[in-house]
Amino acid sequence: MKYILSLLLFFSSVTYANNVVGKYAPNKECQACHTQIYNEFNGSMHANSTPQKDPIHASVWNMHPKNLKFEQYSCGKCHTPAADNLDQMLRKGKKALPQASNATHQEGISCAYCHRIESIKLAKKSNINIMSETPKKYFGTLEDGMDSPYHGTIKTENKHIKNGNVCVGCHSHKKNKHGLNVCSTNLDNEMDGANCVSCHMPKVKGSVTAFKDTKEHAFHGFPGSHFNSDMLSQYVNISMLREIKSFKVNIDNQSSHAMLLHPLRLAMLKVQVTRAGKVTQFKDQYFKRVIGTDGKPAMPWAAKTEITNTMIKANEKRTIEYDFAIQKGDTVDVTLGWFLVNPKAVMKLNLTSEKVATKFNEFKKQSFNF
Repeated sequence: MKYILSLLLFFSSVTYANNVVGKYAPNKECQACHTQIYNEFNGSMHANSTPQKDPIHASVWNMHPKNLKFEQYSCGKCHTPAADNLDQMLRKGKKALPQASNATHQEGISCAYCHRIESIKLAKKSNINIMSETPKKYFGTLEDGMDSPYHGTIKTENKHIKNGNVCVGCHSHKKNKHGLNVCSTNLDNEMDGANCVSCHMPKVKGSVTAFKDTKEHAFHGFPGSHFNSDMLSQYVNISMLREIKSFKVNIDNQSSHAMLLHPLRLAMLKVQVTRAGKVTQFKDQYFKRVIGTDGKPAMPWAAKTEITNTMIKANEKRTIEYDFAIQKGDTVDVTLGWFLVNPKAVMKLNLTSEKVATKFNEFKKQSFNF
């Protein structure tokens, strides 16, 4: 019965999909068979990659000198590679981005797009995803998969899917016209190095598909700075060392890249000591990477150099010392988190009314009792 119901749901979704003209199948087509994965993806930044769904990206693009020319939407290479209606999403002659229309296929990044990446071409400015030109030819890792009435058997020979580096087509590096690496995960493009998938697509409970029960599957919510960041907290450890007249807080970043990658982000460490009900709040510590020109911060396309970089780097253990003697009975509360937009840039980007841009996101909180 479960199999028959799945087939009925599946074919109803295919009927819907056939009414959509597009190079890549829409995510709705995947829902009936991959319900849990579909729901996870909808709660990810990949599903919110278009300017209409991401106010931070929209505000940056609205300031770009090329934002009136649809053919110049350079961000679209990674933010909207599966979108079919960018001419509607980014209308010529409009200063600001229009609201999304439901008339046509508007998914910026889709399931079909990522699973049709056949190979990755390394390039100096930014990498390029080479796509399979065969419709409905998809790549995956489930070796004991079964045939689907929609896409046949998933191909498992793709080395980029196997080694977890399928992400580096977009998430490796991005250089602007001045040669500045604006946002970099892996400077050396070591394709067989650290595995993006192991951290950002961890195994979770639930079946891969309605046609075959499996105990677990790769999480498709893609933990990051926007969503599901708690799933990454295991890769950053916080410890404390008590000295005679001071104490130290250690932040150990055990990941293979900096704690935050985009230059708009601002990480912050909050520390307070509670003694006999009285709270002592210490000066917040900031970690950031600022790019700019002539010593002043600038937008990504205009920046020529890195001005400041105090961001906690890959495999770095950062120690912050506080001139305060800890006593028996004290409690030290440590909170590590970030702003998606540096508060100093919020007003310039016209984001003061956007909660996503002004909210402090708690990443890891820990208490130490003495």
